[in-house]
Amino acid sequence: MNLVEEIQRRKTFGIISHPDAGKTTLTEKLLLFGGAIKTAGAVKSNKITQHAASDFMEIEKQRGISVSTSVMGFDYKGLKINLLDTPGHQDFAEDTYRTLTAVDSVVMLIDCVKGVEIQTEKLMEVCRMRSTPVISFINKLDREGRDPYELLDEIEEKLSIKVRPLSWPIGMGKSFKGVYSLFNNKLMLFTPSKTKINIDDYIEIADINSTILEKYIGEKAAQHLRDDVELINGIYPEFDIEEYRAGKVAPVFFGSAVNNFGVQELLDCFIDIAPVPKPRHTELREILPEENKFTGFVFKIHANMDPRHRNRIAFIRVCSGMFERKKNYFHVRHEKNLRFSNATAFMAQNKETIDEAFPGDIIGLYDTGNLKIGDTLTEGEKGMFKGIPSFSPEIFKEVENLDAMKSKQLDKGLRQLMDEGVAQLFTFELGTRRVVGTVGQLQFDVIQHRLQHEYGATCRFRAMNLFKACWFASKNKKKLDEFIKSKYRHIARDKDGKLVFMAETKQWLMMVQENFPDIEFHFTSEF
Repeated sequence: MNLVEEIQRRKTFGIISHPDAGKTTLTEKLLLFGGAIKTAGAVKSNKITQHAASDFMEIEKQRGISVSTSVMGFDYKGLKINLLDTPGHQDFAEDTYRTLTAVDSVVMLIDCVKGVEIQTEKLMEVCRMRSTPVISFINKLDREGRDPYELLDEIEEKLSIKVRPLSWPIGMGKSFKGVYSLFNNKLMLFTPSKTKINIDDYIEIADINSTILEKYIGEKAAQHLRDDVELINGIYPEFDIEEYRAGKVAPVFFGSAVNNFGVQELLDCFIDIAPVPKPRHTELREILPEENKFTGFVFKIHANMDPRHRNRIAFIRVCSGMFERKKNYFHVRHEKNLRFSNATAFMAQNKETIDEAFPGDIIGLYDTGNLKIGDTLTEGEKGMFKGIPSFSPEIFKEVENLDAMKSKQLDKGLRQLMDEGVAQLFTFELGTRRVVGTVGQLQFDVIQHRLQHEYGATCRFRAMNLFKACWFASKNKKKLDEFIKSKYRHIARDKDGKLVFMAETKQWLMMVQENFPDIEFHFTSEF
């Protein structure tokens, strides 16, 4: 199979949602229908030892939430599907933002009871910035939720995107019987099963006007469905695949992921309409997937995926050409060649060694510290893919070591966790105070837990009265030196050595900006 054929059979997408909308459950069911796993794991029950495949960190199993993006690849109907399950919790939004740079499309989950929530709105803003194609899945139809038409209106209003239903629910809550696919005009009913698929329960009816419909869902439900389908086809324009791929219209599916309703329809439609790997932009030019020379970028780093081996893995999105194991590749930032003898494909924490990978694939490279988030690898070309910025944190706490004998372990743990993008570390120029900055409180719990269980280091965090971490620069070196000298007590360096001004209040920051007009202040690390 040549390069173009390999590209055409790949679909790479992420799943996004507000916390507790059922995202990890949907991921499990997509893997189940795709044949990648035989039994779906329980996400939240403490009584069940079979946890979700995508939640592999110990703290994820304890809390029943995803705190890190998981990558899963599987084959389905001759296609290679690369699925990225992202954290829904807003405290880990940066991991999700970075993941969205590595996918070609997105499945957005919405709870039918709660509708569009604030985190969904924020994630949708990132998708709109990149014109990422979005499919919406309205979940939990097995519960008594809001009217489907009302939910569609809310998506259009709050997320600023047109919708087109491609499936429709039959009932809701206790009366929920299944879904009708408007995409291929088929009725599909399933016997509720939270863990396995029974093929014998799969019923297909090609014609909605067939009298056999009444046999399975009853006369009243059958007539209601026919009326809904007629109304939908009258209200909404015909589905346009190019409008979807341009990010202008979101096809909508309904279902109950936990009970396997509607997941098959979503997956089958997804493989038909979702885009194959798209071109990517570097600082110099546009890179096409079908170009012969390999390019790729790092969007995630994870240490200690296997607690038995203190390894560090960089997640690479392949953008063009073919990646080959044991071949030298050019590290653009360091301007030197690196050779990777181990390359892996993922099923959450399970990995298998691969010899080659193609555009759209997500591969893991074992790394000793050469790679960081945003790095580009090529076959000699020097352009870097447009960077993934670090945002200014909102909560700041000073690190206090609780065991002086484990200082080296604490230093190593902090360094590796910051490289993963879990949080940001700032070291003050005056003294050796180290401050961790995050966008949410929960991140401190994760850092503390991982430092203790993965590195054997114990620490606590002391709250600091800080408003913003501002990266700064100036074209006037004299003015820059004057500023640094004047504000030396309030200047730190991030983990990459960049100078950062640590502002204590909003008012003080505004005053400093007025007093030093030659200094440029930035709220992201890339400017």
